[in-house]
Amino acid sequence: MALRVLIVPDKFKGTLTAREAAEAIATGWMQARPQDEMELLPMSDGGDGFGSIMAELIGASQRSVATIDAAHQPLTTSWWFEPESSRAIIESANIIGLALLPQGRFHPFELDTTGLAAVLHAAWDAGAKEVLMGLGGSATNDAGFGLMAALGWSFCDASERPIEKWIQLGNLHHCYPPPDLPSCRLTVAVDVKNPLLGATGCSRVYGPQKGLRAEQAPLAEAALLRIAEVAANELGTDWASLPGAGAAGGLGFGLKAFLNATIESGFSIFARHAELEKKISAADLVITGEGSIDRQTYMGKGTGQVAALCQKSGKPCIGLAGMIEGIQIGVATPRLFHRVAGVSPFLTNPAEAKAKPSLWLSRLAEKIGRQYSF
Repeated sequence: MALRVLIVPDKFKGTLTAREAAEAIATGWMQARPQDEMELLPMSDGGDGFGSIMAELIGASQRSVATIDAAHQPLTTSWWFEPESSRAIIESANIIGLALLPQGRFHPFELDTTGLAAVLHAAWDAGAKEVLMGLGGSATNDAGFGLMAALGWSFCDASERPIEKWIQLGNLHHCYPPPDLPSCRLTVAVDVKNPLLGATGCSRVYGPQKGLRAEQAPLAEAALLRIAEVAANELGTDWASLPGAGAAGGLGFGLKAFLNATIESGFSIFARHAELEKKISAADLVITGEGSIDRQTYMGKGTGQVAALCQKSGKPCIGLAGMIEGIQIGVATPRLFHRVAGVSPFLTNPAEAKAKPSLWLSRLAEKIGRQYSF
């Protein structure tokens, strides 16, 4: 019996893009079940790969612009534009991404979001009336300070002296808007729900991944607390507790407070434009996947949300991963997945899985395809 199989993986972080993962899964599945009809639908929840995936969905073409990375090093980067709808797509990971920087060379106190300004200006100059911006994968923790300063916002201390670095924001007393900014709808795609501040805020949760040491967290927290206080007092925009405000080191907060952006789940944006629920309803089987299926998968990550939509539609969903971590197979998985399987530990060790990710993911898909029963 031939099946209609929808393949909807996220990226396998550090090894495969979502497109590469989809192709590897399809290759392996075809070896086991060549009679099946397959549709490949790479997904993104707002992190790395968001730009190219969304561009394919809305028919936007790639453009380039010269700017700087989070460390202010020269960079030529891509963004996307669809002129008929006047819609632009920006992937912040392409500009201020952690993966763009040598590991351990720069400290978060030295990094900021300035480079995003040139890309936004390029979109505005092209006539964009709406910008979709994915926030995942950033190296920064500046609450959007660098971007806003580059767009013309003034941030001053009690003596009206300009604040030049985000870590000095503890001295902030006033902020002043630029004289004019283009009228443009800005929708921000986030892959986390963290607020700006506190134990679950960006500095304490994601700062360590970017090089922020535990003893430095209070200084970073004080800087972001002060910009939130001044924004609330002077702009009447108290968004520090908004889910997603802590995305990309507080960039979600900055875009909301200073540019009136709409913060939305990156997965929801993808699902809407991809007509995902409709495609799941038309499929007999859905295969999703990511680098690691773990407890976070069941707490809102894209693969877990795909499985939840399948459950809602009564369609079986298989989850494939590079690794299965921190869950008990056969206990947690039935809540969402028909089955989960990982290259490690089922086929090989983690080092080999990362060395040849396409090969092993294809072999995993083939194995599961041969074992699949209705």
